[in-house]
Amino acid sequence: MNYRLLFRAAGLAALAISLSSCSGNRDNGRDKGPPEAGFITVKPETVPLEVELSGRTTAYETSEVRPQVSGLVKARLFTEGSIVQAGQTLYQIDPSLYSAAVNEATANLANAEANREATQARANRYRPLAEIEAVAKQDYTDAAATAKQAAASVAQTRASLETARINLAFTRVPAPITGRIGRSLVTTGALVTSNQADPLTTIQRLDPIYVDIQQSSAELLALRRSLAPGGGGQRVPVRLKLEDNSEYPLEGRLEFAEAMVDPNTGTVTLRALFPNPSGILLPGMYVRARLAQATSQGAFLVPQQGLSRTPRGEATVMVVGADNKAVERKVTADRTIGDKWLVTSGIAAGDRLIVEGLGKIRPGQPVKPVPAGSPPASGKAPPGAAQGGSRPAARG
Repeated sequence: MNYRLLFRAAGLAALAISLSSCSGNRDNGRDKGPPEAGFITVKPETVPLEVELSGRTTAYETSEVRPQVSGLVKARLFTEGSIVQAGQTLYQIDPSLYSAAVNEATANLANAEANREATQARANRYRPLAEIEAVAKQDYTDAAATAKQAAASVAQTRASLETARINLAFTRVPAPITGRIGRSLVTTGALVTSNQADPLTTIQRLDPIYVDIQQSSAELLALRRSLAPGGGGQRVPVRLKLEDNSEYPLEGRLEFAEAMVDPNTGTVTLRALFPNPSGILLPGMYVRARLAQATSQGAFLVPQQGLSRTPRGEATVMVVGADNKAVERKVTADRTIGDKWLVTSGIAAGDRLIVEGLGKIRPGQPVKPVPAGSPPASGKAPPGAAQGGSRPAARG
């Protein structure tokens, strides 16, 4: 075997590999052009500004049931916790004394009417006799006065009878409003009085129901100052989040805001009205209310991936300049709306905001602008695009 020829062939092969490697390195080092920048064109919008505030539910109507006459409770005629109708009898108070008072007043009225008839007849007989001076005119005058007194007595006893009948009716204690009745605070056989302070029970109307919302006066002032004139509204939709973080299915509306600030808490009370047909909301429940108190005019909604913060907390975005160079801008973005930032200054309508490829882009660097979501320049479909045509992954 000729070892010299073998060594020579091995050397030529190594040289070829080395040359090929150097050529590849030069190819890889070539400039492939500016990086792609996926952009969106921003446009101003009218954005409702939502706030989430704490509140408590309050019954639409509340009535404390009290007796209007005194006596012993003979029966309770309702089921605790049920819905009662206005005028429905709730308690029966012993009517014996009041029934006797009606009978007495009826007899007094009959007596007064009989006396009126007798006195009126006497006055009628004396009148013609007085005219011919068969009797003294004073006798006729006395008879006529007695007849008028008897008529007045009839009216008086008739009023007494009406009072007795009203008191008898009050022995059946009615429901003053329609609503859900609470527990009974008295039992059968209890003595109740017409001027007692404690109620017999309480009725609450819960459909609809109020939600009293508390907002600090400072926040309310700051919000109103930051809005365009006419942006605020009082009758606006309100959504509720319950104590277990579930969403209340029905939407309410804001009724009014109190025109005063509570000096103890520094808050203003807003009252919203909600339908409550299923009785889910009960008085005293703690809730979180979301409402759009006003709207921001001419603001921009920017995807969160398109906005970054400096170490000092300043918000910045990257836009495509007129010469296709990346331009960094400081913006004002104080709040989020859903999954986007609300930008109120720093960008203008028509700006091309970079939201993809930001990891490879520096301010002042030339970029290749493409609409956000476009396939990469290589033309290769991103993983998963063949199944169902899912959206390409964001650049960078």
